[in-house]
Amino acid sequence: MTAQLREVESTAPQGFSVAPYAANKRLQVVTLTSETISAFDKAIAEWPVQALEYKPFLRYAVADKLDAITGYALGKFLNETMQDRDTGAFMLQYEGAPDIEAGELRTEFDVKLSTAISHIIGMPNHDAMYGKYYARFTVLNDDNSDSYLRQAHRRMELHNDGTYVNERTDFVLMQKLGEAHMEGGDSLLLHVDDWAELDRFYHHPMAKQDIVWGAPKSKNVETKIEHPIFFEEDKNGKPHMLFIDQFAEPQNMAEGLYLYEMGESLEGDENFFGVRLPVGTMLVVQNHCWLHGRDKFVAHPQLSRELLRQRGHFTK
Repeated sequence: MTAQLREVESTAPQGFSVAPYAANKRLQVVTLTSETISAFDKAIAEWPVQALEYKPFLRYAVADKLDAITGYALGKFLNETMQDRDTGAFMLQYEGAPDIEAGELRTEFDVKLSTAISHIIGMPNHDAMYGKYYARFTVLNDDNSDSYLRQAHRRMELHNDGTYVNERTDFVLMQKLGEAHMEGGDSLLLHVDDWAELDRFYHHPMAKQDIVWGAPKSKNVETKIEHPIFFEEDKNGKPHMLFIDQFAEPQNMAEGLYLYEMGESLEGDENFFGVRLPVGTMLVVQNHCWLHGRDKFVAHPQLSRELLRQRGHFTK
């Protein structure tokens, strides 16, 4: 460790605050100060998003710039939060704003910020739907998508990501980049340990049986894979999940009824809660012990919401 780095660690202000989310204390709300955001904006000004897309090592440099501004306290807290099953999720927001007008330049800043956060906690996987290490997509009032991701007028059921890919998906980052004429559409969360009927399905004969998983054409993933829903246990022997109702392909009656009953149980559970994200805010969850979804929107002809997604694996 260099002397310069030791000096940064010992003298830099923390630059953020933490508080539990009101509706569920598992979720940690991290707020970066306006001073931190201003310093971060200046530190990364020379690197456009395109540079981060073309040079993967720059993504780690951006992450280090943000962490250094907080005296490396931010990375320590975020990693401890994500590795602790009792929390395993945070909402990150920031005070003030960089000296950038709303629009694509502000969106580029938010992409850089989410890149810093994802590379502080791990490494994003390639997102085949968008062809980059992140995906940007828009939810509109009318859509003919082949999945519920872009369909505004129905609830997207609680699920885990990464069910149909070979890469490990330890975390999911979802950031709101912009919206207009939006009412409803809150993020929905349920911790696996808060699911009232977890024991019923975890100890079911089908719990450790392989299920076939595929994806619609819009995901740009043609292969199918097989894995159980309860595919592993964590270091304390508690279950990790990989489930989504849309992409499971049951091969017989027993599989079909198990999946159906699980979906009904999750959607009927009263322990889920909603999270409303302001523009620029991101929600990051440990994918195997949190299920997430989205409430339906109120119809409006000009409804529009742009979202960013990063999904990846832990590297520590």
